[in-house]
Amino acid sequence: MDIQQLSAQKRDVLGRKVKTLRQGGILPGNLYGKKIKSIALQVKLNEFLPVYKEAGETGVINLSFGKGKKDDISVLVANLQKDPVSDSLVHVDFRKVDLKEKITAGVPVEFVGQAPCEKNGVGTVVQYVTEVEVEALPTDLPEKFEVDISTLADVDQAIYLKDIKVDKTKVSIKDDTEKIVAKVEPPQKIEEEAPPAEEAVVEGEAGVAPEGEAVPEAGGEAPKEAPQEKETSSEA
Repeated sequence: MDIQQLSAQKRDVLGRKVKTLRQGGILPGNLYGKKIKSIALQVKLNEFLPVYKEAGETGVINLSFGKGKKDDISVLVANLQKDPVSDSLVHVDFRKVDLKEKITAGVPVEFVGQAPCEKNGVGTVVQYVTEVEVEALPTDLPEKFEVDISTLADVDQAIYLKDIKVDKTKVSIKDDTEKIVAKVEPPQKIEEEAPPAEEAVVEGEAGVAPEGEAVPEAGGEAPKEAPQEKETSSEA
């Protein structure tokens, strides 16, 4: 993977005031790593997005502060924060790395191919692992692990971490290789079977309210009992 280039500036705007930066198309962030103090910085959002699209969280980025190449810092994107409502980026953390020193990092897992079990309605492929922890030089980190699920045809058939192809001369997997990555589970029933007609619902049974009363939600407070109306005498 090619090393990406990204310009950055040291950031003086801190705290809640960074909102004004975002409104101006600036993404606030921080830089941390071995032998350096955490640095508050900022990057242009329209420059960061295409770089991140190529590098992801396992591709090396040369972070430039405009002082010449000798002052460029090799980094990985360590964390991205998004607004929970708009899903827009609000903050980025960069991790300084030494290109000659191995590091541990998480590599995403992506399924490829079509599973016969799903095509034939036999079962559903469930993903148990979304990220694998590995150790490698920063420039040797895989972009992602592609797992071919086209061999999964029967219920309980599985793919393990040890089945993932990796160049062991450059990358070592730190997670348990016996861990299941994908497994075929029986198809879930869409509708529950209706109870037999002759079985009457017992009044007061858990989860069943008498007609006209609401069932409280789990953990909720039961509705207060309405005052009973006085019986009207039928006698004249």
